Amino acid sequence: MTGLGWFAAIIVGALAGWIAEKIMKTDHSLIMNIILGIFGAIVFNWILVTIFGSTLGGWIGQLFVGTVGACLLIAAGSMIRNR
Repeated sequence: MTGLGWFAAIIVGALAGWIAEKIMKTDHSLIMNIILGIFGAIVFNWILVTIFGSTLGGWIGQLFVGTVGACLLIAAGSMIRNR
């Protein structure tokens, strides 16, 4: 997560994963929410940098990026499971 330390990345990742969980109407554990939030931020940051050459910074920006990325990961996981 751009511009955040490890502790802040875990907190923002947990919040992003929890928000994505509520948006996508799924149920995951706290650890899974943290993982989804952090990896979602990594994935969506990569997409933003590839397309726009920049990403969102700060707590709020990374919370948004992590939430969108976690939603993408949840949707991809659902598509793979429902094959």
